Amino acid sequence: MADMTGYTFGEKEQMADLLASEKFLAGNYCSFLSECATPEVVSALSELLMDTHRMQQRIFVEMNSRGWYPVTKAQEQKIAEAKQKFGTKIPS
Repeated sequence: MADMTGYTFGEKEQMADLLASEKFLAGNYCSFLSECATPEVVSALSELLMDTHRMQQRIFVEMNSRGWYPVTKAQEQKIAEAKQKFGTKIPS
């Protein structure tokens, strides 16, 4: 798909835009949840938030599998330091 300037908005850019949109929605749903007046609204927004997180994860996994969103595994030493610093028991 090309715009008026001739720039191609390819599949990678489309997926990155979709991921950014899902992240934006998730953030808004989190904010809205803290201001819900009824349990029914909390339930509905909670389900929307979970759907958004699932979609966000699917997009991330697809982008990562294509090399479009590479991640580097944390070094064991850095993980141990973070556990010690924050005093939490993070499952291995």
